[in-house]
Amino acid sequence: MASTQRFNELCKKKAEIESTIKELMDLLESQKGVGLSESLIDAEGYPRSDIDVYSCRHARHQISCLQNDHVALMQEIEDELHVIHSAARATNSVSDVEMPVASGDGMDTERIPFAVIDRVDPGSPGAQGGLEVGDQLIEFGSVMVENFVNLQTVGAVLQHSKNKAVNVLVLRDGRQVKVTVTPSTWSGPGLLGCNIKPMKK
Repeated sequence: MASTQRFNELCKKKAEIESTIKELMDLLESQKGVGLSESLIDAEGYPRSDIDVYSCRHARHQISCLQNDHVALMQEIEDELHVIHSAARATNSVSDVEMPVASGDGMDTERIPFAVIDRVDPGSPGAQGGLEVGDQLIEFGSVMVENFVNLQTVGAVLQHSKNKAVNVLVLRDGRQVKVTVTPSTWSGPGLLGCNIKPMKK
């Protein structure tokens, strides 16, 4: 299937970008741990002599560009997933990227969660959308176990979906529950007001 091939190519490109970002972050850490925000000048306003200022500036610029590319790429992946899922529904078949697994208790086929919510702040967009502590994420927008890499995968969807409704499928008390959240700026931290942890493999 052409769409599946395109999806795999996009995922490969995403992995390459994430690998490059990690290498650049490691470079910044090796320079006295300057990271993305620590000053590169000394108290007198001169470039610091204890680090390679040029390399740090260059790495920061590259990271900024790559992070923008990563967000755009996540949108392409999300769009491609919609195409694949729509084609699968049209043919009444399961797409290559879904891969449900059979449960052992006689229930219908059950998807595998990739992360769990261990905190939901009162009054947050997550709480208002119906998320609860203990909910295991099966789908978060276009993110699912097959394309989940790390929490940045969810973060990219959150950033792209700011002030937009996101469909979420969770496993709660052994049942699959669908909720809709709208990531947005509020009085607390983050766009969702939840803490998400990857499932232990």
